[in-house]
Amino acid sequence: MTLISVKDLVEAGTHFGHKVSRWHPAMKPYIFGKRNLIHIIDLKETVKSLMVAYHFLLKTAQRGGEVLFVGTKRQAQNIVETEAARCGMHYVKERWLGGTLTNFDTIRRSLNKLADLETKQSDGSMESYTKKERSSFMREIKKLKKNLSGIQKMSRLPAAMVAVDYRRSKIALAEAKKIGIPTICIMDTDGNPTDVDIPIPANDDAIRVIQIMIGSLAEAIIKGKSKLSIDVQPKEPTTASQTKEKTKKTTGVARKKTQTASKKSKT
Repeated sequence: MTLISVKDLVEAGTHFGHKVSRWHPAMKPYIFGKRNLIHIIDLKETVKSLMVAYHFLLKTAQRGGEVLFVGTKRQAQNIVETEAARCGMHYVKERWLGGTLTNFDTIRRSLNKLADLETKQSDGSMESYTKKERSSFMREIKKLKKNLSGIQKMSRLPAAMVAVDYRRSKIALAEAKKIGIPTICIMDTDGNPTDVDIPIPANDDAIRVIQIMIGSLAEAIIKGKSKLSIDVQPKEPTTASQTKEKTKKTTGVARKKTQTASKKSKT
């Protein structure tokens, strides 16, 4: 990845955390100290975490996995939309709809409904409806596009999630964790890093900081996709239950082999 120095991060204000009174104790390993009742983030930890996240997304993209960016706070919305589009991935920049991941079939039905309405609008068939019905259709298109436009092309569950601000993305992160999707989160000193697979400690209120972080992660995806072999077929992400079942089967096979070997040795 393009080297991001501690100096660059300092100039962007990445090291400024929240007030000491707002901190989460689990963030202690990522805190350098405090100044004027404000926690100062250890930028060496920030660089380290960013590198880990970069290489993880690079490998994910190489395998054909899709990534979902989540940034619903005002400072992150435009950045998340722009960078997700740049690397050809999905995003959520408005309110997170509960069940977007855990009840994906329902979300798919809403996406299919949006596609159907847009088809009617583009091919002129909507004109056959009454004025009142057309007005109702247009309101529904506007509502669906506002919440779902960033995931309109997401036909399967993502292989990873990148979120901005732990507190604003808490529900999204919890859904991803529930079904076994790896998570990356740019979080301030008030977040809980134990709920995230790769926490990146940083000032998540500064637009410049968010741009540096999301831009770097988008670059990782672009680089990974450029190395994607044409004969590699994307695999469905493994959910927690699937992983558990696979482990159970593997353990069972190993146990049988051990028992067979034991019987042979006795005979």
